[in-house]
Amino acid sequence: MLQMQDFVRAKLYSDEESVIQDALRSLLQARPVLRLEMAIYRYQTGAISLEKAANLAGLSFEQMREILSNRGIELHLGPKTQEEAKAELTTLRSHLDVARR
Repeated sequence: MLQMQDFVRAKLYSDEESVIQDALRSLLQARPVLRLEMAIYRYQTGAISLEKAANLAGLSFEQMREILSNRGIELHLGPKTQEEAKAELTTLRSHLDVARR
């Protein structure tokens, strides 16, 4: 069986991480259901936004929102309380300050 190191040694990839990334990309292209499930998982865990989940799944924003809703997954479309909004604003300001430096 082929090993990741074989691809690197054959100078087909620069490192093992590149082999893994290409293999994952090919897997997700070949199996759209996995793309959708991964997008849902990453959205549920807060790793990505609804827009990014839709992009990962290869769907429109509306399609992704409908799928999540049909599965009973709570949509995170913005802050629910004033405290959450203030926390988001503080975080954004912090990121902007870092970017300006």
